[in-house]
Amino acid sequence: MPEITQFPATIEPSQIETGMTIRVHQKIKDVNTKGEEKERVQVFEGLVLKIGGTGISKTMTVRKVSDGIGVERIYPIASPIIAKIEIVKKIKTRRKDIGFVRGSKKRLREQKVVKLREAK
Repeated sequence: MPEITQFPATIEPSQIETGMTIRVHQKIKDVNTKGEEKERVQVFEGLVLKIGGTGISKTMTVRKVSDGIGVERIYPIASPIIAKIEIVKKIKTRRKDIGFVRGSKKRLREQKVVKLREAK
């Protein structure tokens, strides 16, 4: 039975759907001038435009607008660099690919209560 989720909530990668605004926590390794490695977590928050591929090669396209410039990142869902994924909100969509949002001035309707499907 699907559960009603309070935001922000950590979700499984298989529960990601088009129209969700998510926070992707990505592990990044930095190397300083002495050659020492340091790992940190960087957060990328944006709207999921598209879920593509199947199986192990499944990807998600996440878009955010930073200082008036649109930034899109494509993440492999099964990637080990993703520490965790949090859902911030969900909008109602009727399509699998909402790429039309890139140039649209129209606002999308936010769902008040979200029922997540169970992880596979």
